[in-house]
Amino acid sequence: MTASAPITQDVKTIPRKLPEGDKINLVGLTRDALRDALIANGTPEKQAKMRVGQIWQWIYQWGKRDFADMTNLSKSYREELAEKFTIEIPEVVSKLVSTDGTRKYLVRIAGGHEVEVVYIPEVDRGTLCISSQVGCTLTCSFCHTGTQKLVRNLTAAEIVGQVMMARDDLDEWPVPGTKTSNDARLLSNIVLMGMGEPLYNFDNVRDAMKIAMDPEGISLSRRRITLSTSGVVPEIARTAEEIGCLLAVSFHATTDETRDMLVPINKRWNIETLLDALAKYPKVSNSERITFEYVMLNGVNDSDEDAHRLIELIKTYKIPAKINLIPFNEWPGAPYKRSSNNRIHAFSNIIFNAGYSSPIRKPRGEDIMAACGQLKSATERARKSRKQIEAEAGIATP
Repeated sequence: MTASAPITQDVKTIPRKLPEGDKINLVGLTRDALRDALIANGTPEKQAKMRVGQIWQWIYQWGKRDFADMTNLSKSYREELAEKFTIEIPEVVSKLVSTDGTRKYLVRIAGGHEVEVVYIPEVDRGTLCISSQVGCTLTCSFCHTGTQKLVRNLTAAEIVGQVMMARDDLDEWPVPGTKTSNDARLLSNIVLMGMGEPLYNFDNVRDAMKIAMDPEGISLSRRRITLSTSGVVPEIARTAEEIGCLLAVSFHATTDETRDMLVPINKRWNIETLLDALAKYPKVSNSERITFEYVMLNGVNDSDEDAHRLIELIKTYKIPAKINLIPFNEWPGAPYKRSSNNRIHAFSNIIFNAGYSSPIRKPRGEDIMAACGQLKSATERARKSRKQIEAEAGIATP
């Protein structure tokens, strides 16, 4: 498979048309697709480019969901739009707020499925961790999300809609006619580190992030968006070329034997193949390093030898990198334990002394199961619980 060949999966993506009146949802459409939709529904072709710009600003810069609010459009045109189109984002089912200020949203999407979204406030930034799939195919053994089977890919509307939903909750849409200052943003960064493998849903992730980066809309810099992959090698180069964001890789082990166990996708693209692709990542530089995510598991991957092997691997492939050490966030039934604080700091010091940044991620939102690796939709938890109860009672599940 070539680097430009898309990864295909037998995963259903819900169509863009909605059941009620077959109105077309404008959220998630690229500028070209929005133009085509307007023309197909009666907008004169000569006016279409201007109309796209106007509607785009109302939706993505000022957060409006009602065509009646789009006051620089004629009343008759607004009425025509309302008859044929809708502006829909995922519905918030519940919101939990941690003692550390982290917010975890359970949001419902088309088909009644649910995904989790996490907002992490910090002194110098506000990071939104968004999902790209309902469930996941990768079955990483340390990750709670990986215990939930993949249901389907999210659409571009459902992905960028998570960003719009969070801005609603943070009350961060600027007054029409103005822009939010980048320095004043509560939601300043996006990480694609929620449920799912983003590169197994490449096209929808790309379209959603292009919308998030559009200067006439949400207007986030590409350097404020980080996509995390477990190592879908053929799509890594496309990420730089078609999205342009920063890249993180869920690495977690320094030998194929251990990584095969922790991150099973390694059996398809092993450490050597992955590192070769990362070394060739078009955007990689000293100013745009690749982040190696490394979850610290007691007695599994946290030895001094592991730290030295990790350094040697990165040096061998000459990858500008930083290593983000993640204390394991335990979840019910997890097969691993978190490394001790002393062990994590010793591991970090070895990496730091070798000349690489090695921050230790502070666990956030653990009290609401919002920390890294803990996300799993509540409906799936409930479904599993019912099956367990029925099995124990000897009741066959249809």
